[in-house]
Amino acid sequence: MSKTHGLTLEELQELSKRATAAKDVSYCPYSNFRVGCALLCDDGSWVIGANVENASYPVTICAERTALVKAITEGKKKFRAIGVSTDISPPASPCGMCRQFIREFSDNSVPIFMYGKEEGECVVRTLGELLPMSFGPEDLLPPGRGARK
Repeated sequence: MSKTHGLTLEELQELSKRATAAKDVSYCPYSNFRVGCALLCDDGSWVIGANVENASYPVTICAERTALVKAITEGKKKFRAIGVSTDISPPASPCGMCRQFIREFSDNSVPIFMYGKEEGECVVRTLGELLPMSFGPEDLLPPGRGARK
């Protein structure tokens, strides 16, 4: 598939805009590392999330998981693209925990667009490229219902 992964120019621009804007609602008083995430849902709607830190670091939630939890609780379970924006260059990818969390709700072909601090700076990888040999829901289904053999 092409670098655009089937998204229109307008969808690509909106993904970048929403992921970047989501950083503005980040709560990161400890790390000062803002992260914003935008999800393009299968139905054409958008969901955003930002990282929310906590003085007890393990309680912190990443932007990607914030966005996905919001989407799932709104009944949105299929995604065409994920955008993640940070203030660093080169762009940061989702952490390992977020990659596995994304995998729960997406197959390996979902594109993840990672935006850096410079205008137009973007790296695109599929979830499969970021999480090779992944373990997903189908691995736990009983035989005959999609489980691997």
